[in-house]
Amino acid sequence: MLSQDARSLRKKIKALIFFRALLITLLFGSSFLFEGSEYLVPPPALYYFLGSLYFLTLIYALLLEKVRALFLFAYGQLVLDVVAATVLVAVTGGIESWFSFTFVLIIIASSVILDKRAGFIIATLSSLSYGFLVNVNLYDAISVQSRSIAKDPVHLYKMFTHILFFYLTAYLSGYLSSRLEKTVQELEQTDLDLKNLELFNREVIESLPSGLFTVDMIGQIILFNEAAERIIGLPREAVIGKKLDEVMPYFTFPPMEGRREEIISADGTEKIIGITVSSLRSVSQVPKGFIAVFQDLTQIKRLEDEIKRKEKLAAIGELSSNIAHEIRNPLASLKGSIEMLREDAISATYKERLMEIALKEMERLNHIITDFLTYSRPALPTFQTFDVCELLDETVELLQNMDHQKGRIVVRKNYRGGLPIHADPQKMHQVFWNLGMNAIEAMPEGGALSISALRQDGLITITFEDSGTGIEAKDLEKVFYPFFTTKENGTGLGLAIAYRIIEEHRGRISVKSTSGAGTVFEIILPAP
Repeated sequence: MLSQDARSLRKKIKALIFFRALLITLLFGSSFLFEGSEYLVPPPALYYFLGSLYFLTLIYALLLEKVRALFLFAYGQLVLDVVAATVLVAVTGGIESWFSFTFVLIIIASSVILDKRAGFIIATLSSLSYGFLVNVNLYDAISVQSRSIAKDPVHLYKMFTHILFFYLTAYLSGYLSSRLEKTVQELEQTDLDLKNLELFNREVIESLPSGLFTVDMIGQIILFNEAAERIIGLPREAVIGKKLDEVMPYFTFPPMEGRREEIISADGTEKIIGITVSSLRSVSQVPKGFIAVFQDLTQIKRLEDEIKRKEKLAAIGELSSNIAHEIRNPLASLKGSIEMLREDAISATYKERLMEIALKEMERLNHIITDFLTYSRPALPTFQTFDVCELLDETVELLQNMDHQKGRIVVRKNYRGGLPIHADPQKMHQVFWNLGMNAIEAMPEGGALSISALRQDGLITITFEDSGTGIEAKDLEKVFYPFFTTKENGTGLGLAIAYRIIEEHRGRISVKSTSGAGTVFEIILPAP
């Protein structure tokens, strides 16, 4: 099987044979129009000459499909063409012949069919043939039909200009041919790259697990991939070229850009899809329409709902277990105290002690129930605008009075007055109190508690930073869970309540801590 270069060369040789036959036909026809002219040879001689060229052309055509050495075959034809041109010029007037242009045609053909080097070789052969012909004409070595040939330097100049023109033709045609060949190769490569890129893009688009469609500026659907057919339940033949809101009425035009979820009806069932719409622009950023990418979230949503249901049941079970554990301990103490009091076999002093224990445990039970109700059924916040620094001052004063270490804990206030906030002061006081008490309890040997508040970028940030024992890394993600506590007498609801209150205020609370190096609680709330 021939290579691509060989096939290209064979195609060029076939074109050469065709144009040779065309030129011979034109010469043959023109001989009848100018028959009898003094510049033409007698018609019979011309007919024999043209007939022999026809015969050679026929042989070339028959051999073209059989010859393997196409390069030599082309060279052989071009050399024979030079010989034929020389004969034609010789018998039609020699140096005064009108047919010297045939050398130029052969030089151009050699550059186009073969290469620049072949053009120079044929130009050299043409120059030698033409120079030989001029010299034998000038010195009457052969007889030609001409009015007059004088041995004059003008004829030498004419020969020089012809030879110069031959080489210039070889150079220019070779240069243009090589540039054309290179351009053709680049265009073919570019065309191949574009086809491969188009195929790749089509394969990528069709292989996407997500549905994809594009619409133009008037709402007509241009592209609709296989996943879109599967999700929407419509064949692309039914939607391509149609208006978006006609075939898919749940999508309005122009579509709203951004990410959202939609409920659509496909194949008689409702589906939940997550769709992202963005504008479609050209390379020069000119709007061309919209592109939408979407996924079927129905099954995912069902799984999410099932997981949430299971998580809710698990949370209820864990919460019930924690409540039972927290209530069981004071109940056990109450039971033991009451049983001993019922025996009435103890001293009055010990009875009084048992009564104190019973009352303390009942108070503890009441505290647990109250905190749990506060967490599970929080009262709606009553928003008002107040100075958060004043509320922090009140909290600091209460914390200093509760400091059992009496001065061993230093409270630093890193804020100034005049920081308004729109919130529920009672609930925010509960949050600050819980954070402050946790900080004091985390510093049994004393330390420093730093409270900061500032406004920045439309947000109010409040931090409680202590130098206490810190929180272990494994416990950090659990500190806001209800009933999670590392304290001996803690209920584990203080931080959970604080977290819920901050959520009610559209804010967020976070904790950073290193075991043995202190803890930082940060509250971020929207500024009024």
